[in-house]
Amino acid sequence: MAKKTEILVTKEPKRKPTHPGKILQKDILPALDLSVSDAAKLLRVTRQTLHKIMAEKMAVTPEMAMRLGKFCGNGAALWLNLQNTYDLWNAKQSMDKELQKIPSYATCEMRP
Repeated sequence: MAKKTEILVTKEPKRKPTHPGKILQKDILPALDLSVSDAAKLLRVTRQTLHKIMAEKMAVTPEMAMRLGKFCGNGAALWLNLQNTYDLWNAKQSMDKELQKIPSYATCEMRP
């Protein structure tokens, strides 16, 4: 049995990360040949909820990540990490000038 390996990406992305809803829309549902309605039924959520996520109007919550992780067989952490990466990138873009005004103190760094 092959051991699963999880890769932690620690570098900040240079381009806007893909919203997890786009991955559902462009990759997952077409590969499974599922409509949004069918996928929503299987995930046990409303079609509107799934549409909002795929339209990037709603974030993947921990509860939705659990559903997607079970549905896709890849675990909730992947979906939450995708959403977190997307959210942090957007926050950095909107807060960049403000963040430049805040000092960094090496004593606050977390050590492994």
